[in-house]
Amino acid sequence: MSSLRPFWLTAWLAAPAAALLMLTPVSLAPVQAQATQATPAPQQAASPASASPSQTTVAATSHEQRGVTARAIDKVKQVAKSAGDIFSRVPCLTPKGGSKAMGSLPHVAGKLVAGKPVVIVAFGSSTAGYGASSPDFNYPNRLAAQLRRQYPTADITVINAGVGGEDAPEMMKRLQKEVIDVHPDLVIWQVGTNAVLRNLDPGDTAKMVEDGISRIQAAGGADIVLVDPQYSPAVNQRKESAGKMVHLLGKVAELRHVGIFPRFEVMRDWHENQSIPVESFVIADGLHMNDWGYACFAQILGDDIIRSVGQIKLGVNVPADVRTYRPM
Repeated sequence: MSSLRPFWLTAWLAAPAAALLMLTPVSLAPVQAQATQATPAPQQAASPASASPSQTTVAATSHEQRGVTARAIDKVKQVAKSAGDIFSRVPCLTPKGGSKAMGSLPHVAGKLVAGKPVVIVAFGSSTAGYGASSPDFNYPNRLAAQLRRQYPTADITVINAGVGGEDAPEMMKRLQKEVIDVHPDLVIWQVGTNAVLRNLDPGDTAKMVEDGISRIQAAGGADIVLVDPQYSPAVNQRKESAGKMVHLLGKVAELRHVGIFPRFEVMRDWHENQSIPVESFVIADGLHMNDWGYACFAQILGDDIIRSVGQIKLGVNVPADVRTYRPM
């Protein structure tokens, strides 16, 4: 994925008037993750009638910046509109038979309820967003936009720490610097697909993931959600390995008391139960998700986070060190 930001986003980040309590998702270069945060609003410029030459220059600059910011806001509105429009053709539905929650997230939910800053790290390979038509449409940016709409005054940072093509061995090398040292409240760890494609032992992958979870929990007790492999033609060619990977990641989640988003079963439900053609959510390589796939994935994931916040607000007793594992 290209490390270049779209022009409108560069302008948005540069404009000092950018903080109308809006969370703006940012695309990340593969080498170094970046975060999206609101920035302080500028003071109002002095009246040009009483301004000195230097003050007039400042006022003119501020006027120009407001114009740039207005265009950036228009772009954000367009992206938000497209987030809804993408489901007009094919609706995004949870698996039939009822909502299948990935589990409670007491740490991040408690922070949101208390009005404290929340840091979410999206870790994994295709987390980087290969297959999306724009960085705006990868799942971390979609998730950030959804949470912004739900909690417009919250201080939420979503970090896309994805690097395409990696699996557990490569991720473990980056775990300390790009996850633990960031002190996240929630880690969404997408893992296992490349191990299946490379015919690696699912048991070895599961053991490394378990070790990684232990390190994250020991460092500060962040909420953790594992995301298992995607349901796609390339993965389905190795059904036995994929099945073992999905099963073992579920066991790890249960053992370590963390959440799991059962992506494989969710995507299979799209195709087998909702009769959505595979090409409607997977690109031509038969592996990576397209804009609709990322959008629906983010939507269901975000709904689970929002549901967990609602549980905390209602006073549901969810101990901070216990997550509820609910298999599909």
